Amino acid sequence: MSAPASTRGALLAGQSGVARTSALLPQLVLGLVCGGYAVGAATGWGSAQVALFMGDFGLSAAALTAAVSCFLFARAADNRFRPAWLLFSLSSLMASGGNAVWGWYEFVRGAPVPSPSLADLFYLCFAPPAIVGLLVLAKRPVTRAGWVCLALDSWLIGGSLLTLSWSLALAHTAHVADVEGDSVARAALSLAYPLLDIVLVSMVLALHFRRSSVNRAAVNTAIAALALTVLCDALFTSPLLRQTYHSGQLLDAGWFAGSLLLAYAPWGAAREAGNAVQDQDAGARPTSRPIAGSLAALTPYLAAAVCTLGILYNVIEGRRVDRVVVFTGCTVVLALVVRQGIMLVDNIALTQELAQKENHFRSLVQGSSDVIMIADPSGILRYVSPAAAGVYGRDADELVGTELSSIIHPDDLGRVVHEVRRFLAAPPAEEPTTRIECRFRSGSGDWLNVESTVNRHQGGLILNSRDVTERVRLQAQLQHNAEHDPLTDLPNRALFTSRVRQALGGRRAGDAGTAVLFIDLDGFKAANDRLGHQAGDELLIQAARRLQDAVRAGDTAARLGGDEFAALIVGDGSREQDAREFQVHEIADRLRLTLSEPYRIGAGEVRVTASIGVAFAEPGITPNDLMRNADLAMYRAKAGGKNRVELYAPQMQADVVRRSELATRLRGALRDGEFALLHQPVVHLASGTVAAVAAQARWRSAQGILFTPAEFLRIAEDSDRTAELSRWILEEAVEQAADRAGAGHQVSVAVRLPARRLLDRALPAASVEALLTRYGLPSGALMIEVADSDPRVSFEDLEQRLAALRRLGVRIALDGFGSGYAAINALRRLPIDVLKLDRGLVEGVVESARLHKITSGLLRIACDLGMQSVADGVDVPEQVLALRAMGCTHGQGMAFSGPLDEYRLRRTLARGTFPVPGGVPAQPALAGGSVPSLTGSHGETPVPPT
Repeated sequence: MSAPASTRGALLAGQSGVARTSALLPQLVLGLVCGGYAVGAATGWGSAQVALFMGDFGLSAAALTAAVSCFLFARAADNRFRPAWLLFSLSSLMASGGNAVWGWYEFVRGAPVPSPSLADLFYLCFAPPAIVGLLVLAKRPVTRAGWVCLALDSWLIGGSLLTLSWSLALAHTAHVADVEGDSVARAALSLAYPLLDIVLVSMVLALHFRRSSVNRAAVNTAIAALALTVLCDALFTSPLLRQTYHSGQLLDAGWFAGSLLLAYAPWGAAREAGNAVQDQDAGARPTSRPIAGSLAALTPYLAAAVCTLGILYNVIEGRRVDRVVVFTGCTVVLALVVRQGIMLVDNIALTQELAQKENHFRSLVQGSSDVIMIADPSGILRYVSPAAAGVYGRDADELVGTELSSIIHPDDLGRVVHEVRRFLAAPPAEEPTTRIECRFRSGSGDWLNVESTVNRHQGGLILNSRDVTERVRLQAQLQHNAEHDPLTDLPNRALFTSRVRQALGGRRAGDAGTAVLFIDLDGFKAANDRLGHQAGDELLIQAARRLQDAVRAGDTAARLGGDEFAALIVGDGSREQDAREFQVHEIADRLRLTLSEPYRIGAGEVRVTASIGVAFAEPGITPNDLMRNADLAMYRAKAGGKNRVELYAPQMQADVVRRSELATRLRGALRDGEFALLHQPVVHLASGTVAAVAAQARWRSAQGILFTPAEFLRIAEDSDRTAELSRWILEEAVEQAADRAGAGHQVSVAVRLPARRLLDRALPAASVEALLTRYGLPSGALMIEVADSDPRVSFEDLEQRLAALRRLGVRIALDGFGSGYAAINALRRLPIDVLKLDRGLVEGVVESARLHKITSGLLRIACDLGMQSVADGVDVPEQVLALRAMGCTHGQGMAFSGPLDEYRLRRTLARGTFPVPGGVPAQPALAGGSVPSLTGSHGETPVPPT
């Protein structure tokens, strides 16, 4: 029993004890009052007058108390027994009236009670209401035969008692009355009392075995009270006591106790019924009544035996058998025969019904698809239904006689035994059945998953079993599908998180050797777009197989989604932290090399690399935090050049927080006017004149921090924000360029836009045309610098977009030339006017002979294609000299000027030129003679065929 259940049981037991104590007090008072009356009657009450008063009016008061008590209870009760208590009240009221009349004659008038008198009328009216009340209290028969049997049982009891009483006393009383010449009224009165008592006793005995189970205690108490009253009446009517009786004798104590017991019956029994409910709640089990049932069945035969004894008594005494005895005995025998005939017919009907139900249930059991087994208390199977052949593959006869434990899987046996013991120990009312699932041995030797509903049966068990093997397999498959990736069959994110939680708990909690690896395949997106999704899926399957083979047996490899994988390296706590971290780093680097090997897809090979982030467990870290740390480390590995392993450091989380806060502030920066547009002069390297200006945005936040484009564009991951920023830069650059043109500074403006933004629907070609028209910017005054580093951009769409812009007079520059993976392809396919050398080439053009040759070759290509060239990041004079010698036409950088605000820019444009190191050299051979201008028309820059 659980703690709450035992606590509830103790509480109910305490409440039951208090209730029994409160119920015992009225019984004690009742016993004391009845005992006091009996003592007074036995001692003669001290005087004859007191004895007369207590023998008459005392009995009247007791009967009146019973009448009032039953009446009040009948008013308060709301059930079908209300008429019975009203009849008992009327019966007691009659007894009270009879005793009052008796006292009027004896005590008040001091005269003997005449016979017959009004008291006799009251006494005779006592029995009929009581008899009818007992009928109301009886358990009503369900069938007509039941009512007939009840009437016959009553007559059998009453007739047998009449036969015995007539033989012993009543015949003598009738004979004496006849001899003495008593009147008919007196003779009838002499016989009426015993006859009514016989009827009442018959009803008491008959109903004792047929009383209703509802309010049983009240019925028993009422029957006991009436039985005590009838017993006293029988003693009073006997010839021995009637001649010597006078009021106040000990016999009155029986009537007095009977009246008070009837008064107590409804109220005390109701209190005891409440106690019984509490006892039942506390776990008391109802007990059967086999003895009472046997006595009820033997009652007719006992009554017939009593009748027979009455007749034998007359025969043995040599008396003439009285006609009343003969008539009564014959009717009793006839009633017994009729009753036996009714019972015989009823038994035949019940036997047929039982046989029909037995056949019905046998058909159900034998035709059921479930296996029904009955095991005795020792666990031996005593019955097995025929369905066992189809379910278990074993004949039912083969299983009968075997132990139930012999067919249960050994791994499940302990759990099954424990559940069966617990079930048998539980109260049947609280747990009538239980459900057990285990594995049974089939006829082929396989183990079947079986679900059984278990019931109690004569100390043993009834098992209703069914094969649920397919359901268990389906559940296992569904569970596997819910926890594994459908493509690679590796654990998914949910199962991986669960494994990480298990690794961080229990005895391995805080083990610094436990680590999580986040793995991302670099270049998978491009390969997937180039080869198709089917090839991409095959690549992921092969990568998953490599990852699964590379990790240890106790570790977990998982696919989190897309081209992201993960691995859980479980620590054993047997090494120093540094050695363990070194081992995990070696495992991660081995995984990187394994995943970076070529993949055989179809007839060709595909190469991708792997970026891996590693995070180690710390005391108190949660699974989500550990996985987040590994994810941050993986992104740091990708940002650091890809194809590398990066260990998590706390600074990574600080950078994420900073970028998140910066992104949040960036969303409102445009709305609050925190962005400003600066321009850096693009200088002709031969003459030093300003050929164009490059627009560059700066963000001065509300905290006074000035962010460069590289800083705030890197954290502007929200495409809506970057698109809005690109539109603002373009519109602001065109507007300011138009203002400068109006002021006499005719210089073109270059705006850098990512290729992805050029294909954005938010920036169609019509919007650029409308922008140029609105501000009146002349043809060739706007140049868009396109970055080619985004592999997601389609060259076909970009080519069409740039051709449309060129038709509007917009010049196109290829930004970052020499660094992008598709630079040559872009140069071959896109309509380009200007090549803008990447800053990385320009920075090393003086120090590195290799970069010098590469840069020289790229400039030769630009010159051969008739394109202008701009070097970005020209910061020192030596770079100016080297680039100019290679044939580079223009440059921008700190060697000339940094980004300028509008005021300083106009002063620079008014000045017109910058000093060029080394003076004005001769035109290089690659230049083809004259120096091209950034503001020339499209016709001056031929586009080679693609």
